[in-house]
Amino acid sequence: MLMKAILLGLVGVVGVIDSRLIGRQNIGRPLILSTLAGFVLGDITQGITLGASLELISMGFVSIGAAGPPNMQFGSIIATAFAILSGASTEEALTIAIPVAVAGEFLSIIMRMVIAQFSHVADRAIENGKYKKAIHIHLWWSFIFNAFVYFIPIFLTIYYGADLVAELVQAIPDVITNGLTVAGNLLSALGFAMLLSTMLSKKMFPYFLLGFLTVAYSGLDLIGLTMYAGILAFVLDRVLYAKKEA
Repeated sequence: MLMKAILLGLVGVVGVIDSRLIGRQNIGRPLILSTLAGFVLGDITQGITLGASLELISMGFVSIGAAGPPNMQFGSIIATAFAILSGASTEEALTIAIPVAVAGEFLSIIMRMVIAQFSHVADRAIENGKYKKAIHIHLWWSFIFNAFVYFIPIFLTIYYGADLVAELVQAIPDVITNGLTVAGNLLSALGFAMLLSTMLSKKMFPYFLLGFLTVAYSGLDLIGLTMYAGILAFVLDRVLYAKKEA
């Protein structure tokens, strides 16, 4: 079990590499991570099955600005390991994935608070002319800290069992969990504010208002709205901006 716990922790690190070190390659998607977890535990079929189900769930989660959805990287790996090691059904594994993902997002909030302090260290390094140190801070410090934040909880969960981790989560005082919840809500508001700060201009605000009214009154789903926006962008490009170029 020790080796399996280490390998599954490294699968979590693979999820960290995506978007944090090599750009967004979608390696950290539930389908990929659950498949890798199934491969480590010797049941790749179950890993793919769970990954596909978790992928459908996570497609509805959208990260807006600084606000993040439930951390499905945690949820995917731990739920897949729970299903394979305990022989649980796919439905039972899915029920544990979301609570674990929500708990993982609490860890992510703390992680972002710590990583934000690295920028001050980098600023001081730049002021002192230590540019290589600033580059290392940007590339490696946050990645290594991310890797530990992912590796350690996954390792402990697999090695000691999901029941122990659930007991530890329940033992966290309400004042801490409530504080993290409030912080998460504030981050949501901050995320929307960051988006609006780029849209509240004379040029962009009409498009924002048009999109808001379309969503509010048309009944279009996300796919329909995206197609509508694509057609509108094409028409504007050919009619409005092409005329200016001519």
